[in-house]
Amino acid sequence: MSYSFGPLWALKDVTFALAKGEFLFLSGPSGAGKTTLLRTLYGALPLQRGEARIAGFTLGSKLSARQIALLRRDVSVVFQDFKILPDRTVWANIALALEVRGLGRVHVERRVRAVSKALGLDGRLHTLAGELSGGEQQRVAVARSFVVNPRVLLADEPTGNLDPDLSLRLMDLFMQFQAYGTTIIFATHSHELLRRHPTARLLRLEDGMVTYANWPGAILARRAEYEDKEMIL
Repeated sequence: MSYSFGPLWALKDVTFALAKGEFLFLSGPSGAGKTTLLRTLYGALPLQRGEARIAGFTLGSKLSARQIALLRRDVSVVFQDFKILPDRTVWANIALALEVRGLGRVHVERRVRAVSKALGLDGRLHTLAGELSGGEQQRVAVARSFVVNPRVLLADEPTGNLDPDLSLRLMDLFMQFQAYGTTIIFATHSHELLRRHPTARLLRLEDGMVTYANWPGAILARRAEYEDKEMIL
């Protein structure tokens, strides 16, 4: 799997596979290709070379707008720049992901209250998102991705604006989602998070290439070995 911005290759023959419910830390310096990889998996960037499958969808340049919309029902993203709606309340930002799916009011209310409480946002539900601190806005973005119970969750530096204690609390929530079967790819610079979770899959990128992976077959994965996996890259 490769992607270039003009003559610059941001991803170069990146190959790995994850089974349903696995947790992958994606590490590497700034500019290594982590965000590009996540954007490609989310359908925001078209796959230019190679093949990829995620949540049952085959990525490629022929993926239609409708297919991308369906993909994003099963694949949630916590963006590095939040992408929240500043002129709407915290409640509205979190509930939006459920409302566009046509879920009923009772279900929406139950899910929003549960997720906001878990992330310490229950006292801010009626505050405009634009009035929140950066750390609070990050938690709103995380809550919005959690609330839909996605099959795959892509997280781009989700603890970057949080204090250490809240970062660890947030990681506990990610691990709970994994325990219920969500596949998670979590981009991070934090050596502390990696140290605390030594059994998680780890893939390191440098200059768009895989330079380290801590499980057998990650770099030279063959389709036959992963035909029953949730994701093939």
